[in-house]
Amino acid sequence: MLPNYKSILVTTDLSPHSTHVFKHAVMLARQNNASIHLVHVVPQVDSSVRSYVATVLGSDSLEKLERSHQQDALQKIRAELEGFAKAELAGQPEDLKRFAGVDIRMGNPIEQILASAEQFEADVIVMGTHSKGILEHGFLGSVAEKVLHKAGRPTFVIPLPKS
Repeated sequence: MLPNYKSILVTTDLSPHSTHVFKHAVMLARQNNASIHLVHVVPQVDSSVRSYVATVLGSDSLEKLERSHQQDALQKIRAELEGFAKAELAGQPEDLKRFAGVDIRMGNPIEQILASAEQFEADVIVMGTHSKGILEHGFLGSVAEKVLHKAGRPTFVIPLPKS
C-alpha cells in the first residue's frame, strides 16, 4: 500500500527562498489531501553573547528587556507567516483550507522542529537546505541533515534555488 500523508509540517527560516519550499509542500498536500502546518524556530542566543549583554545591562535589565519584547516579536513573526501562507494560497481556496496554521517556537531548531512534528502528528516534514561548502558543512553541520536523521518519519529536503 502506498503511503498517504494527512499532516505535513513545513519548516521556514523566513528567507525569501521559503516560498520555494512551501510550494513543494502545497503540491504534496494536494496529492494527499493533507493539512499543512508551518513552523518557525527562533534560535537561542549564544550564551557568551547573553552573558556579555547581561554584564553590560545588568541581568535584571536584560530579563525585563527580553520579557517586554519577546511576545511582541513572536506575534509579529506569527502574523508575517500567516500573511505569507495566505498570500501564497490566494486564489486557491482548496489549498487555503489545507493550511492548519503557524507554530512559532524558541530554542534549538532541531529539537523544536522534531517537537512540532510530534505535536501535530506530522506524517512528513518538508524543509529547505542551503547549499554550503564542504568545510562549512563539516564544521557547522546542517539542521536539515540532523532532522533527517532524527525525525523517524519521511523528511523531504528541498534544495533552495541558486540566486
